[in-house]
Amino acid sequence: MAIIILFYGCKKDDSLSHTNVSEVTNLYGPANGNNVFLGGNGTVVFEWEQAQAEDNGVVLYEVLFDKPEGDFSKPLYSLPADGKGLQRNLSMSYADLTKVASAAGISPSSAGKVKWTVWASKGINVKRSAVSRELNLERPEGFPAPASAYLTGTATEGGDDLTKASAFRKVSDGVFELYTSLSNGNYRITERNSGTPNSYSINTSGKLVENGTTAVTTAKKTYRIRVNFNNATTEISEVVSVGLWFAPDNRIWFDLPYTSGSSWEIKNAPIVFKQETWGRDERYKFRFIIKNAAGATSEEWFGSTKGDNQRPTASTEAAYWFMVPVSNDRWNNSFKFSGDVDNKNADVKVTFSSTAYTHSVTVK
Repeated sequence: MAIIILFYGCKKDDSLSHTNVSEVTNLYGPANGNNVFLGGNGTVVFEWEQAQAEDNGVVLYEVLFDKPEGDFSKPLYSLPADGKGLQRNLSMSYADLTKVASAAGISPSSAGKVKWTVWASKGINVKRSAVSRELNLERPEGFPAPASAYLTGTATEGGDDLTKASAFRKVSDGVFELYTSLSNGNYRITERNSGTPNSYSINTSGKLVENGTTAVTTAKKTYRIRVNFNNATTEISEVVSVGLWFAPDNRIWFDLPYTSGSSWEIKNAPIVFKQETWGRDERYKFRFIIKNAAGATSEEWFGSTKGDNQRPTASTEAAYWFMVPVSNDRWNNSFKFSGDVDNKNADVKVTFSSTAYTHSVTVK
């Protein structure tokens, strides 16, 4: 029995010895105390001396970050080296370094220090390096541009259920827009509608800030919320009304009540074209009345991508119904009703979703 125990004990020790590695004893770059401004889309390359495996096999590396006073037992952030951990370097994006800065308590438009080190292993028996270097990280005013943005919270249409968050429309890199209603409660902006995404709120100065929530203390109203992650600015305007403007009469025929889901709809609206000497005129577009944060109102017009149009039919492509900002010109960029709508009632619906700004006319 003693011989058997000794045999298996030796075999186990031999197996574990193959996982031993030496520690990383030298960090090559970036230099200690190096300054990094995290604006734009750059990268920082981290490099270090090779560690040795007892079996002369491959070594895996991981770069860790911590506060200057930390000991890396609970690092702020970590990433495997390039090549799935096999290389002796790591090309780290400014976006990931911004996450490190944020975890270290460095807010936008400010600077602070973090330190980094490299651990080596063969998957187990991690060898912690005794050396580390500091980095001075300076954050710009804005945030790394997310791929998407969502609105969630008790003040929103989807409530506090993240999976039901309202999706913003991406206008350009880092810039998002959402038409929605808000009521008494709070809301926050997230990068995803699942998991534990980064979140943002709007402070009393109208600036986008990390974490927190924004309070709504008014009755339910419809808003257009614009968020620019590039410079941390926001714009919240009330959508007072959305009206169908009939070009032949040069006036608003009717307003479309806001429903939900970034949509306005009027049901059973009477549609009667105007008789002209040359035929019946059916041109229309939409007028939005917008009230800014200071309480001033203005008009915004949405119409067709084309200066002139033919009457749509059942085979007309979906793009015909898309709505884009246009001038208040009486005739140009107007839509035309289908001939089937004349002297009928119809449901008219405007939808400004995350995928398209469009509308529909359904004959009753």
